[in-house]
Amino acid sequence: MSDLTLIIPAKNESESLPNVLNHLKNYDHKINIILHSSDSSTIEAIKNHSTETIYQKNLGYGDALIEGINQCKTKFFCIFNADGSFDPEEISIMLDNLNSKNLDFVFGSRYEKNAGSEDDTLVTLVGNFIFTKIGNIFFRLPISDILYTFVLGKTELAKKLDLKQKDFSFCVELPIKAQRNKMKMGSISCYERKRIAGKKKVHAFKDGLKILLCMIKLFFINK
Repeated sequence: MSDLTLIIPAKNESESLPNVLNHLKNYDHKINIILHSSDSSTIEAIKNHSTETIYQKNLGYGDALIEGINQCKTKFFCIFNADGSFDPEEISIMLDNLNSKNLDFVFGSRYEKNAGSEDDTLVTLVGNFIFTKIGNIFFRLPISDILYTFVLGKTELAKKLDLKQKDFSFCVELPIKAQRNKMKMGSISCYERKRIAGKKKVHAFKDGLKILLCMIKLFFINK
């Protein structure tokens, strides 16, 4: 679909990203790669691919996504991992779900019926369960996997959310602010594949604390 842009944060993904881009050639999506100009190995690895590269002015996973959303020119955007863990076949299902149910955002979930993950650990499973429940109870979020940032949505609405979180707490800021702005969201079953190369960039405890502090801040500051 030519009216959809994949926003791919790609810090230090020189081993995985070329394979992901080769696979994405089979789909009619625009592709924006978000990384820092100092990441020479990833830049070199994708130099022969037809994608748009957006260079971050700052650092951080959330900052890359905010930069990508703000520069997105298509009606829809989809956050897509550079490590091969997301299945591009699920994008059309997300878009169909968004249109058929008149939603503004669709979140992929590893914990719906017929969903799963090859990359989840006991620590991330428990942590995600806790954070998702906090989101469900305190923010009334109608999603079942708050930390899985496989999200498809309407670009102009996302731009209106004034997203600010530069780190991994972006994953909770987006749905919480969307809910507070009375935007409609839902979940679909997804299967997280084993990443092609490298290790998780998320530090379970350090980033978990940042996410918790972000949720506390958003609970008390209703903006």
